[in-house]
Amino acid sequence: MASWFDKYGSVIFMGFIFVVTIVLAMLLSLPFMDSGYQAFEDPNDLTIPVIYVIFILLFSGVILFLAKKKKLGFIQALVLFASGMALMYVFAIPLGWIVAFLAGNNLYFYYDEIGWIHFLLTIGFSAFLVWILYKYPEWYVVDTLGILVGAGIIAILGISLGILPIFILMIALAIYDAIAVYKTKHMIDLADSVIEKRLPVVLVVPKVKNYSLKKQKSIKKSIKGDTKREAMFMGLGDIVFPGILVVSAMTFLAPIYEGGEVVGWSPTMDSIGVAICTLIGAMVGYSILMHYVMKGRPQAGLPLLNSGAILGFAIGYFIIFQDFGLGIW
Repeated sequence: MASWFDKYGSVIFMGFIFVVTIVLAMLLSLPFMDSGYQAFEDPNDLTIPVIYVIFILLFSGVILFLAKKKKLGFIQALVLFASGMALMYVFAIPLGWIVAFLAGNNLYFYYDEIGWIHFLLTIGFSAFLVWILYKYPEWYVVDTLGILVGAGIIAILGISLGILPIFILMIALAIYDAIAVYKTKHMIDLADSVIEKRLPVVLVVPKVKNYSLKKQKSIKKSIKGDTKREAMFMGLGDIVFPGILVVSAMTFLAPIYEGGEVVGWSPTMDSIGVAICTLIGAMVGYSILMHYVMKGRPQAGLPLLNSGAILGFAIGYFIIFQDFGLGIW
């Protein structure tokens, strides 16, 4: 029993993180939509995925350039700032509820003052979490903030991008991920850079007791040395992009019509059903991915994860809606 857990325990726990992050994003997407957190006015604008792919390519290039110039502090500052911004979105709504509850009837008499209190609390709490990550960058801190940041990003992009733009984005990034891991192999360099600074864009699950992320050696060196791996790593993007399709399915497959025009979206049992099928498909892709990961070589996650999510979406959509439109036409 112990040997079975030693072999598959990290895989199961990483799968648990995968599901928890996406489910949390699904829950966050509801108040995010009500609060107007949509990033784009037209969720079906097909230029958006093109812009995102270009941005990701440029960002990867900048990170690699800074890493080669030994300017990892810039990478750390950039990612910590972005993480803090994402955490502000995640905590703004629950902290707003708490402040409103504590204010009671005074909320209407001191609306502006209470609004400032809420704003400062949100900044302060997010900054405190980022400070904890900076000072105590152990794997459980990185994973906890990674889940929160990932859920926030998934929720915002999931309610901002329609089905077709996400399909295009997922396919393009799956191709890029495969090239970056198997052809140019610069994705391993990117992973080494963020792991060295213990940033919440790579999730970590220990394989051995008393594992410390602070003592983690270079992934590239451990691969070349063929030494025993002490932890499993997964890029946050491997959860984010399948997760976006889950949230988008839950959102955009449930339009609200008024006078024959779409005036909004509100999740229904049907759209949630397709979203769950999408998540199941992603987990099937995850299971296949882990089969190859267990062999000890770095694997591109998005080809299998995105393919599984898209296939799960297609099957769920056909079963529930009984047509081949996929919410696109």
